[in-house]
Amino acid sequence: MSSNSLKQPFQYEKIPIDSIHVDKKKRAKDTTGTVKRIWSYLAREKMKLVLVILMVIASSGLSLLGPFMIGMAIDDFIVTKETAGLTTLLIWLVVIYLGHSLSVFLQNYWMIGIAQQTVFSLRSELFSQFHRLPIAYFDQHQHGELMSRITNDIDNVNNTLNQSVIQIFSSVLTLIGTIGVMIYLSPLLTLVTMTIIPVMFLGIRWITKRTGPLYKLQQRNLGEVNGYVEEIVSGQHIVKTFSQENRVMREFEQRNKDLNHVGFWALTISGFIPKVMNMLNFLSFGLIALVGGLLAIKGFVTVGVIVIFTEYARQFTRPLNELSNQFNILLSAVAGAERVFRVIDEKQEETDEEDAKELHSITGHIIFDHVYFGYEDTAILKGISFEANPGETVALVGHTGAGKTTIINLLARFYNYDEGDIRIDGTSLKSIKRANLRQHMAFVLQDAFLFHATIRENIRYGKLAATDQEVMQAAKNANAHEFIEKLPNGYDTMLDQSGSGISQGQKQLLTIARALLAEPTILILDEATSNIDTITELKIQEALKRLMEGRTSFVIAHRLNTIQEADHIIMLEHGEIIEQGNHHQLLAQQGQYYQLNQNQMQQSKAN
Repeated sequence: MSSNSLKQPFQYEKIPIDSIHVDKKKRAKDTTGTVKRIWSYLAREKMKLVLVILMVIASSGLSLLGPFMIGMAIDDFIVTKETAGLTTLLIWLVVIYLGHSLSVFLQNYWMIGIAQQTVFSLRSELFSQFHRLPIAYFDQHQHGELMSRITNDIDNVNNTLNQSVIQIFSSVLTLIGTIGVMIYLSPLLTLVTMTIIPVMFLGIRWITKRTGPLYKLQQRNLGEVNGYVEEIVSGQHIVKTFSQENRVMREFEQRNKDLNHVGFWALTISGFIPKVMNMLNFLSFGLIALVGGLLAIKGFVTVGVIVIFTEYARQFTRPLNELSNQFNILLSAVAGAERVFRVIDEKQEETDEEDAKELHSITGHIIFDHVYFGYEDTAILKGISFEANPGETVALVGHTGAGKTTIINLLARFYNYDEGDIRIDGTSLKSIKRANLRQHMAFVLQDAFLFHATIRENIRYGKLAATDQEVMQAAKNANAHEFIEKLPNGYDTMLDQSGSGISQGQKQLLTIARALLAEPTILILDEATSNIDTITELKIQEALKRLMEGRTSFVIAHRLNTIQEADHIIMLEHGEIIEQGNHHQLLAQQGQYYQLNQNQMQQSKAN
């Protein structure tokens, strides 16, 4: 794709609706259940909801009363030329329409409050659910797609609650009231007006049957676009490094086209509704004028009744039109709500066992006793057994996929092992509450993660109750204080998630300071010095030595020169321990570890 082509206006390519494939697995399984579930959130604001209903009833009644009084004015005052009664009636009409406007304002005001509270609860529940889901769920879903649930989908629900709920309820009441008054005035004219109902029903049914799946597909495609954008923006440096801009733009354009194609047909088909309704409205007026005129000539109805019917015919088709339009909007909101509820209903991280307890202090004595773990039919760890004494450093070595990270995930109970046991200070891991277990741990990972906050707040994340002095001391111990002081705002320097403005090594020093402040008993290091310049690496190594002192540490290592002083080195291959011992013992065995060490030494000399 040339740069020139990207600058040209986007040529919308219309595609046949039959070519749009709606995956049945992505459709709603229970639309009625989703609507009931949304209603359960609305029902939490019962008092406001009652007030809204009362105002809707009032506005619907007043909207019917106005045209009725106009018809009375024609028959009783205009035809008879009685000006006094006409003046009084006009005053009452002003009062009625003012009352109608006030009731509409109040119902909208209260409904906005209900909708905002509902969306607040829904968004809070979804965000809380994110923290109750297992780590595996986030490994299997795009982060941008999940973000779309809490932003686009919930906003869609919010807009629908603000716009549609009142209109649907008001339209139903207006429709019922209009039909009732019309039958009272003239059953024959009512029957004439009703002749358009079957045509209207068939047309709306044809339209909504096709727009419903399209709106659901539109919400899904929107989530996929958001997920892709989030992924590409986060990995922008990789995209540019490998000169993949054109490929990325092509892929995005395809996703964008998919979203636009579905949106085109959803809006095009739903756009037929007002056109059909207007056509039927004109037809209704014509029928009323023709039949009503004949009835008036024969004395069966008055001119005022014809005027009332003409106005009611408009009011009769308007609610149907609104119901049709709002039904499409409602379908879109239901599609978004289903995606939100799908996350809320996901299986949460397993709860702590009933007999789980808290360990107020631990020494860090850890035993893996014939531990097995796998995903479905794939075995990952096969009978892992080793012991880490308090204060020892255990290094995990092996090729990618050997099981190093899985051991750490099991130790932190991000996953549950299938067989065997893991014990800390003699207590089985499954007998310890997860939150309490993780309070005794700290992680320093290869990819340093920083929050959009100040440096002080990022370090304090390890211990929220820490004083400024404790934060500063942790930074000094992590060799981070010096570079922090040189920043324009020092510890109050604002960082974003990517840590722009500081180097990769400086970000790593901040995460070490965060871990130092937490004062963990068990420390997890995942290649914390990779891709760091030599001078910064020396600072990090020095900080890590302070951090690891007196703590049971697990180090995932790829460069063997960083773990030569480890007390216990475990060589993994295909989920099994093939060698273990300290650096000198493993070299003496001249096995896999020895070969790996020799290869790395040769590569180092060659470089």
